[in-house]
Amino acid sequence: MELESLPDDVVAAIEVRDRWRRASASGGLEFLVTDIARWTPGSTVRVAFLDGDEQLHADIAGATAQITDACNLKLDFGHDEATGTFRRWTTADTAFAADIRVSFDMQGYFSLVGTDSTDRTIGVGGGPVGGNSGQRSLNLGRYAVNRPAQWEGTVRHEFLHALAFHHSHQNMRGTCEGQFRWDDEAGYVPTQDADGVFVADAQGRRPGIYTYLAGEPNRWPRAKVDHNLRTEDDPDVVAGPFDPRSVMLYRFPSFFYKSTPSSCAPTGNGQNLSDGDRRGLNLLYPHTADEVADLQSRADTVLRSIGAGAEGLPSSDGGNLVEAYRSRVGALVAAQAAGAD
Repeated sequence: MELESLPDDVVAAIEVRDRWRRASASGGLEFLVTDIARWTPGSTVRVAFLDGDEQLHADIAGATAQITDACNLKLDFGHDEATGTFRRWTTADTAFAADIRVSFDMQGYFSLVGTDSTDRTIGVGGGPVGGNSGQRSLNLGRYAVNRPAQWEGTVRHEFLHALAFHHSHQNMRGTCEGQFRWDDEAGYVPTQDADGVFVADAQGRRPGIYTYLAGEPNRWPRAKVDHNLRTEDDPDVVAGPFDPRSVMLYRFPSFFYKSTPSSCAPTGNGQNLSDGDRRGLNLLYPHTADEVADLQSRADTVLRSIGAGAEGLPSSDGGNLVEAYRSRVGALVAAQAAGAD
């Protein structure tokens, strides 16, 4: 089982950025982080493809209709009805061809979260993934060659990430932290099959999550397991109720859980948005302008403190990052206010 994961250098950059966010503002920042991470409600978010053919592009666009039908946001794939083509981008681009830049050529599935897709401080080292114009922000591995049976659910999962959703199994209101079987069963003897996957030993004792994910095809160190699976129990983080039907909840093998059935296991089909997913979309991208005043208040609070410094960031990046967030928040507030007129 290969799990979704961003490249390590991208994760490291995001962690540095997020530590700075938490440390550089006194109060209200976690609420604003939600606003920074989402796109402007009512706006159009452009999508482009690096590779793949027109039929694949059309199918991907069609699979996202469930998402845009549930919220006040448009995904524009640049479809030209006369030619049947869709918007494309290249790794040589110096200007953004699109906000969400899709590829099919890298291994596995991943997406940057929300407006990280256009955050130039992510991927500054020039790797294949990041928030710059010539970098991938969302990957659907090998779809151009062979799509899995339930590919639509994966598309919706990754595009919800791209619209600022996080994983449901990391929701602090859920039970996954306590339900996951992190460690090996007592006496387990590390045993791998011909493909390098950790399996039950000769006595039937099973590996835990840390051991299993250290093997093929993931080869994750313990810190990466923690980043991708552990719950961050932060009282300042805004989280909705745990939703076992959400497409954002991983469908793990049964041995990942301490009990069967598990309260952390998904009950949805993994293909279609749940009612909870739709409610979350409507909260992030509402059809009314009632939240404008509250957004302005939160933005003002953070902007007064966000310039206090860029401790935790390299000195060459700090000032630019402060100005980037000031600009982003200002543009968001202005757009929200304009939509309310």
